[in-house]
Amino acid sequence: MTGDPALTVDPAAKAETGADRRESVIRLYEKQPEIYARAVSGWFAGWRWALVWATQLLFYGVPWLQWNGRQLMLFDLEARRFYIGGLVLYPQDFIYLTALLIVSAYALFLFTTVAGRLWCGYACPQTVYTEIFMWVERKFEGDRMQRMKLDAGPWGARKLLRKSAKHGAWIAIGLWTGFTFVGYFTPIQTLGASVLSLGLGPWETFWVLFYGFATYGNAGWMREQVCKYMCPYARFQSVMFDKDTLVIGYDAGRGEPRGTRGRKTDLEAAKLGHCIGCNLCVQVCPTGIDIRNGLQYECIGCAACIDVCDGVMDKMQYPRGLIRYDTQTGMQGHLSRSEELRRVFRPRVLVYTAVLVSICAALVTSLWLRAPFKVNVVRDRGSLASIVDDGFIANVYRLQIMNTTEQVQRYRIGVQGLPRAATDVAGVVVVEAAQARWVPVAVTVPPDDAARAGAGPHGIEFTVERLSDVPGQAPYRIQEHSTFIVPR
Repeated sequence: MTGDPALTVDPAAKAETGADRRESVIRLYEKQPEIYARAVSGWFAGWRWALVWATQLLFYGVPWLQWNGRQLMLFDLEARRFYIGGLVLYPQDFIYLTALLIVSAYALFLFTTVAGRLWCGYACPQTVYTEIFMWVERKFEGDRMQRMKLDAGPWGARKLLRKSAKHGAWIAIGLWTGFTFVGYFTPIQTLGASVLSLGLGPWETFWVLFYGFATYGNAGWMREQVCKYMCPYARFQSVMFDKDTLVIGYDAGRGEPRGTRGRKTDLEAAKLGHCIGCNLCVQVCPTGIDIRNGLQYECIGCAACIDVCDGVMDKMQYPRGLIRYDTQTGMQGHLSRSEELRRVFRPRVLVYTAVLVSICAALVTSLWLRAPFKVNVVRDRGSLASIVDDGFIANVYRLQIMNTTEQVQRYRIGVQGLPRAATDVAGVVVVEAAQARWVPVAVTVPPDDAARAGAGPHGIEFTVERLSDVPGQAPYRIQEHSTFIVPR
C-alpha cells in the first residue's frame, strides 16, 4: 500500500468488470459527521418532555426542601452523616448503599428484559440534558435546515451572536446543574450564600465547575457519542435482550419495497410498500441511525422515529405503526397485544422479579427493624490498665453513641462480665437528634475480684440502654463486647 496511510483500499472492490474499475476508499480516522436532529412532535415526544420536567423538578427542587430544620436530602461528608427525609445514616450503614446498588442493577436487568432501552430514551440524564440543550439550540439557531445553513455559512455578526447566545445559555444551565449537584453535599442555602459573597471553598468550586463542564460537554457537544461509545449499557444490553423484549422496529413486510408516490397511488399496481422513502425517521433520530436497517445498539428507544412516521402515515392515509414499539416475535408472527403480554411472563423475567422482590423486602425489613442508635467501643490506647484508689483495677474506654433518630435521646451505660465491675458514668447521657457523642468511660474492678479472675484479658460487655419518655415506647438496649485487662 502506498500513499496516504489513513486510506485503506478494499481489494475486493478493485476487481475490474470489463472496462469499469471501481475503488472503495475507507477513511479510518474520519471525523464523525454532525447530526442535525429535526424537531418532532407527537405522543411519545410529549411523554419524553413530561419525563424531562419530572426528573429536573426532582433534581433541582429536592435540595431546597426542608425537614425538621435541615435539608430534606443531604449527604454531609464532613460530619459523616447522610440525611434522607427522617432517615439518618452513618458510615456504618454502608450496607444499605450496597443493597440499593444491587436493587438498581436487578431493576435494570428486569426493566431492560421486558421493555428494552426505555430508560435511555426517556429518563437517562444524558438523554434528558441533550433534549434540553437541543431545545435551547433550536431557539437560537432554528430547526434542522436552519442550523445546517448557519453552520455552512461564513462567520459574521449574526452567526457569532447566535452561537454566543446558545453557548451562554448552555454554560448557564451547566453551572446551575453543577451548583445543584454540590448542594446535595453542602447545604444548598449555605452554598448559595457563599456564591453570592464570592466565598466559595476550593472543593465546592472544583465540583461546581467540573459537573457543570461535564453537563455542557456531554449534552452540548458529545451527545450521541456518549450513548454510542462511552456508555457501557449500550454494549451489554444484548445480553439482556431476547426476541420477546420490547424494542422499536420497522415492519419490513408492510413497508417494503420503498418508493415515492402520490397519496392516491395504487400500491398493488405500483408494487410498493407503505414506506415512501422520506427519510424523516433518520432526520429526527438523535443518534443518526436508520431504524429500517433493523435493531441496532445505537437505538436508545426514544420513539422520535415513531412519532414522525405516524405523522407521515396520517398524511398518506395509511394505518399507523409502520415503525412501532413491538417485540421481534410479535412483529414476525403478527401477534396481538394480548398474545405478546402473555409472553412477558417468561422464565428470565420471573427469576429477575423474584430476586428483586426478595432483595427489596429484605432491605425494607432491615430499615424497619433498624436500631434507633449505634454504639462503638474504643479502648484507650494510652493506658491499657492502671491501679487506682484502694487498689481497684481500672481500664479506660471511649464509647461513641450515635443517635439515628430525629429526637433527643437519653441513655444509661452499664457494664457486666466481671464481678462487681462498675463504670464512672453517673446519671444519664444525652445525645441530640441525629448527632453522635463520644463518652469517656472508666471501668473499675475491686482488687480481690481482679485477683480471682487472674492476670490477662477478660471479656466484658457494655450495655447502653435508651430511656424512653414516650408513652408506649419500650426501652431499647444494645450490648457491645470488649476486654478488661488485669495487670500482672
